[in-house]
Amino acid sequence: MNLVADLLCLLACLTVVTCDRVYVHPFNLFSFNESDCDKLEKLVQEGKTKTNFPVSIESQTTPAYEDDLNDKDKLEDPSLSDWGKEELGYLKDLVYILGMRFYSVLRKAQQGQNVLLSPTSLYSSLVSFYLGASNQTALDLQGLLGLVPPSGNPDCTSRAVGSNFLSHLRTIESLVKSRDEELFFSKTLCLFSAPGVPLFELFVQDLLHSADAFYARAVDFTNPSKAAKQINAFVEAKSEGQSKCLLTAIDPSADLLFAVDVHLAASVQQAFMLKEPQEFWVDSNTNVLVPMLSITGTFKHRTDASGTFSVVEVPISKTALLVLLQPINGSNLEHVESELTWQSSAWLQQLSPREIKLMLPALTIEDSFDLQELLADMGLPALLGKGADFSKISNTSLAVGKVVNQVSFKLTSGGTDQAEDPAVQKEDGVYLDVTLNKPFLFAVFEKKSRAMLFLGRVTNPLHGV
Repeated sequence: MNLVADLLCLLACLTVVTCDRVYVHPFNLFSFNESDCDKLEKLVQEGKTKTNFPVSIESQTTPAYEDDLNDKDKLEDPSLSDWGKEELGYLKDLVYILGMRFYSVLRKAQQGQNVLLSPTSLYSSLVSFYLGASNQTALDLQGLLGLVPPSGNPDCTSRAVGSNFLSHLRTIESLVKSRDEELFFSKTLCLFSAPGVPLFELFVQDLLHSADAFYARAVDFTNPSKAAKQINAFVEAKSEGQSKCLLTAIDPSADLLFAVDVHLAASVQQAFMLKEPQEFWVDSNTNVLVPMLSITGTFKHRTDASGTFSVVEVPISKTALLVLLQPINGSNLEHVESELTWQSSAWLQQLSPREIKLMLPALTIEDSFDLQELLADMGLPALLGKGADFSKISNTSLAVGKVVNQVSFKLTSGGTDQAEDPAVQKEDGVYLDVTLNKPFLFAVFEKKSRAMLFLGRVTNPLHGV
């Protein structure tokens, strides 16, 4: 990993590329000379001589690396100080664009329902497979991720840039939870492989520190019902009951399953719970009574030029920002979603400070989806399919099954029940009243990097997905 880090300190060059293979984002990319790529290729080849077989999911044996990973005393404080603003902006934009592409697929598949995804988690999941890919599969993943090498050498790019991006995505996630008592964030990564399938140590090492907890276990997929029960029980036990029913079906011909479980819970200290439930209009004819939070303060705000939506940015902890987008002036969420240019983050920009009295629902939202199905909906069913080349994961030809991303977001009050409306302390008109009482969008960002951690749609606060 030191070699990769050293090489990434070399020259970065600006490249604009087009490609019709999968999808390309016009961003800068690190470039390496032939000598650097040779060194990285040697590292990969040396790594292919070392493999291990994950222990059985039924075994009581705990691999040594899991103990090391969970030894919190060994973890250093996260920092982005050694990474330039240009590179950080590059990664942040790639995460945003890919997250928006997946959101567009989910909102169509789940029309009228709540939606929740984690762009950073989705991006790191694909980068993980990118690190294990070779040949055309590596090139196709590069296109989807926006990492197009000027040299055309996928092996060099996947080892260097992929490893570096995975590391910095983890740093961003770690920044969210660092020394922040108002917020709980956790990420668990599990690899489940068929018995007798070896995994390259180099690949496992790359994934080892990409989550708070990492587990690799062998599972007999030929009995799908039993395998699903074993995996669900294992994940529930390791998450101390936070995650239940991760899988409902398994392909018996699969050799590898990949599962990421991400939780974020914010207890906002400046928020107060209103004494009585308030109306939330699911549609123009239907309303439900929901618990509502009240937050008063100086927050960033803007109304778009066409007057169809407004945006408010609220700090929900020392390390995280909540951005809320609601339709206004008779517009509805479906119209706003269709009008937004998802490839641009313009709707998040040009916000100005305003004194605001904000009311929004207390939220508990969960979602789970198979990345394979999302890719199929995007017209990319073969990207991680059975014909894909993952010869840097194992020396056995792998058939990748489900790639599960499970996410949970909770927003509650850190204060007591509100006894008095704080806005009455000032004259009428001083505060801008913003009430989210109909379907809206929200996003959660890490404060320092501005990377998008969560993106969601709320159509009914009483419905978990």
